[in-house]
Amino acid sequence: MLVVMTCRIHAISEKESDETVRERTSWIQGWTYAAIIFTILAIIACIYWMIRGTAYEGHLMEWLNIVIRVMHFTFGIAWIGASFYFVFLENALNRTEGIRDELAGNLWAVHGGGFYYLEKYKVAPKNIPKHLHWFKYEAYFTWISGFALLFIIYYFNASAMLIDPNVMRLTTLQAIGISVGSFIVAWIIYDLLCKSSLAKTPILFALAGIIVLIGFAYFYSHVFSGRAAFIHFGAMIGSLMVGNVFFVIIPAQKAMVSAAKKGELPDAQKGKNALFRSISNNYFTLPVLFVMVSNHFPSTFGNKYQWIVLAAISIGAAGIKHWLNLREQGKLGVWVLPVSVVVLLAVAYVTAPQPSNAKCKEISFAEVNAIIQQRCISCHSSKPTDNTYTAAPNGTKYDTPAEIVAKKDLIMQRVIITKTMPQNNKTNMMPEERDVIRCWIEQGAKIQ
Repeated sequence: MLVVMTCRIHAISEKESDETVRERTSWIQGWTYAAIIFTILAIIACIYWMIRGTAYEGHLMEWLNIVIRVMHFTFGIAWIGASFYFVFLENALNRTEGIRDELAGNLWAVHGGGFYYLEKYKVAPKNIPKHLHWFKYEAYFTWISGFALLFIIYYFNASAMLIDPNVMRLTTLQAIGISVGSFIVAWIIYDLLCKSSLAKTPILFALAGIIVLIGFAYFYSHVFSGRAAFIHFGAMIGSLMVGNVFFVIIPAQKAMVSAAKKGELPDAQKGKNALFRSISNNYFTLPVLFVMVSNHFPSTFGNKYQWIVLAAISIGAAGIKHWLNLREQGKLGVWVLPVSVVVLLAVAYVTAPQPSNAKCKEISFAEVNAIIQQRCISCHSSKPTDNTYTAAPNGTKYDTPAEIVAKKDLIMQRVIITKTMPQNNKTNMMPEERDVIRCWIEQGAKIQ
């Protein structure tokens, strides 16, 4: 008997020792990675201060933009892909046929030439497996890389990218403070909403959430430049999503795993709360994806009623995700998809350019070139003189007549139709000057 007890104690000690080693190893790896990241950031900061004000500054910022943007999209794809997959599993689980008492459901799947069998437990298995994968770093690194992009594109260039004096006159510190503060306020409102009685009624919760999101869309469009307003709306939603992961989902999962390891019954309510936040994140995904690419579409962020455009596209995108979720559950939401598509088509119709009725006299290239040299060449040149851009944005240059003619369609879209260039109208291009350029393009954009 003593031998048996000794063996059991030894086995338990060995198990605890293995877990301690794994935890310590994980802790060391985490801090090692953090140290490497902070070292890299410190090196980049030193390089930036060394080359600040030189021709290399723009080159460094461009490559930081490229590297971090690729990281952001890569981690974002992993995070959103995981969200799509696990919500699909939740929706498509077999919950009735041959289910053991401890299971909530199971699913057979085939992919990549192989068959897979998945089981979901109602609470937790009797024995927690040695190797348990956690889906959290995709979310964390998506948010970190996204916030880094905010710094590189909008905070470092606040006067050019974030602040529009025609919308609201702000200092750089004021604009950044409003930006960061809005994310914190949004989380507090959203978290209280999730904990309120409205969360028990999905329709009321969704309506309240839509009202809050529309409020933030309106707020951002009346504080920041159009492009920055859209990006901040997406960053705000992304912050809510990562807040769900960091403050609710992962702590709930850790508590459940810890209870299961101790042989205690895990708190099922924590699992339900985590699932609720996970499904909430799932509905945020398509609006966030739109915002991530919105800076390429000035007809949206450059519209006079940009906040309505942003809200409508977000609602339509979330509606499509709702239809997909219903379809995965085997339910038929007849009206959901058509209404969502109609909303998006309505946005496309409303944002269509209005033809100008102004009459045109014959415009020479010399007149157009004089305007471009005064209003555009400070940025769009092989040697920019702008205090923010030390390299031509997106490589667009107007140094020669041929370069101007080659970009006539882009000029029409950005300068004439959406009026989103010059950026925040930094060089004070007049409406009459825009008309001159429009007439010249409509007359064939001839050099001679």
